[in-house]
Amino acid sequence: MKLFYQPEQAVLGDVIPFYDDGKFKPFYLKNTRGKDTPSNITGWTMLTTEDHLHFTEHPTYISGGTGSVIKVNDTYHLFYCTFARNPKRGYIRHAVSPDLDQWTTLEDEILPADGEIYRMEEWRDPFVFWNEEEGKWWMLIAANAVGKTNRSSCVGLCVSDDLHHWEYRQPFYKPMECGGACECPDLFKIGEWYYLVFSYYCDRFQTVYRMSKSLNGPWITPVPDDSFDTRAYYAAKTGTDGVHRYVYGWNPTKVIPKRNMNPANQVSKDCNSWDWGGTLEVHQVLQNSDGTLYVAPEPHVYEALKNAQEIMIEDVLGTNTIQGNNVTVGAEEGFGGVLLNQVPDLCKFEADVEFSKDVRRFGVAVQVDENYDRGYYIYLEPSRNRMEYVSGIRMYGDGGKMFPYAVELERPVKLEADQTYHLTVFVQEDLLLVYFNNQVALSGRMYDYTGRRFGLFSFDGDTKFTNVSLYTE
Repeated sequence: MKLFYQPEQAVLGDVIPFYDDGKFKPFYLKNTRGKDTPSNITGWTMLTTEDHLHFTEHPTYISGGTGSVIKVNDTYHLFYCTFARNPKRGYIRHAVSPDLDQWTTLEDEILPADGEIYRMEEWRDPFVFWNEEEGKWWMLIAANAVGKTNRSSCVGLCVSDDLHHWEYRQPFYKPMECGGACECPDLFKIGEWYYLVFSYYCDRFQTVYRMSKSLNGPWITPVPDDSFDTRAYYAAKTGTDGVHRYVYGWNPTKVIPKRNMNPANQVSKDCNSWDWGGTLEVHQVLQNSDGTLYVAPEPHVYEALKNAQEIMIEDVLGTNTIQGNNVTVGAEEGFGGVLLNQVPDLCKFEADVEFSKDVRRFGVAVQVDENYDRGYYIYLEPSRNRMEYVSGIRMYGDGGKMFPYAVELERPVKLEADQTYHLTVFVQEDLLLVYFNNQVALSGRMYDYTGRRFGLFSFDGDTKFTNVSLYTE
């Protein structure tokens, strides 16, 4: 069983959500990483699922980049992109199907950038939707606007009456924040709010969203959190069954040698650079009262593991009080910690947590050794209102010298003393996914250490962990 889908002998890239005939039918970009076979080919692939746990694959034989799928009357329309290298160009393409099985590319419909409003080099990832207000089809495009500098990122806009002939318009959204395009644009509405979703890959590598009460803007950047997850969750787009909305992104692997970045004599796989493509993660998207968004576990995924394990708690450091599945971990100065069960290859770990006002850090360790030394640490830091991921490479001298960054992965969270919060930690082999209070997600990878234990810890004060539980298949 898998909680998070990855195709056999391939990785999953950009997902194009689609719902049809009572089923989720998300398409994705499959990459076999040079190992194509007649039954396993790179390109657009459709999945069918009713629960985001069990998937069936259907190849489309469409080769190209991200786009969107819509159904108009009895015809399915698939918009995607293709590329030329010399000179660098992007093109929007159009394919149609009567049944989602046999696709025909309309070879005479090739839409390049215009070169006047939009630069020719970056032009891709079309998202097509019906604009009821204007009575026209709108296409959002990852693009670069013509301007004075390379800070030209934008979401482009083309408009059509018939899905076949397109008019160029001024950018739909024009932040001009970086040199890269606003990748994989997506648009949806909940209540009175419109949401624009896209992914940055220059300056910042993350899927973000903006919100507005009008398609004409202005587009508000929510504070303090305008994202759905960490850098280890990319090119995410949303889909709905008409009732629930989900965001589909991929947790990238870190296994491909790149130039001199991942040397053959590497000390740590956790230090490797991120790859394109990996494993599917689906979050449920929910709306706060102020219109901002948050994510929670997909209900079917959350409920999938039901085999409760007996919790074993071993006192290690500090002044700790253990009572059944509850433990108070403390230290007046410095570190207190306990060790728990060994980490299964597939599991869900949960606990309620409450910290005292003096606590500087607390959290959960994953794959930590018997000496409570090297492992993966999920830090919650009240003074910075953040949840941070720290890999084992930072837990010893030479590793700390080699790892060049002060922060690996982090997410903003609101932390107040003497309040109870809930932590959920999913592990699937080297994949890590953490939810804080069923509101904030943090994805990551764990390569160097396996077969070790969970731990709970606290710095400079007492942290109570209650209802500690572990579930497996």
